[in-house]
Amino acid sequence: MEAALEVTARYCRSELEQYGRCVAASPASWQRDCHSLRLGISRCASAHPIVRRIRSDCAEPFAAFERCLQENEAAVGKCSEHVAAFLRCAEQVKNPPSQPKTGL
Repeated sequence: MEAALEVTARYCRSELEQYGRCVAASPASWQRDCHSLRLGISRCASAHPIVRRIRSDCAEPFAAFERCLQENEAAVGKCSEHVAAFLRCAEQVKNPPSQPKTGL
């Protein structure tokens, strides 16, 4: 998860800054007013290989976490083990190796 946050901060800086400005400018209605900017951050981050890899490698722990949330809407604290399992998985995911550069 830390890797995904780092990727987002590094590669989606512009989107994060725009979202932050929107939230600061709309304290009472930021969830509605800034929704499209939040989606932009998601699209940007999703395009990065480490995020795609986490989604692939950790699909099962994440699905279990989502099921737990749906089953325990009124007591999401019951899902702490599920989220911990997903985070442990995500922390184990490494960036895919860089492709060797070929001479021009």
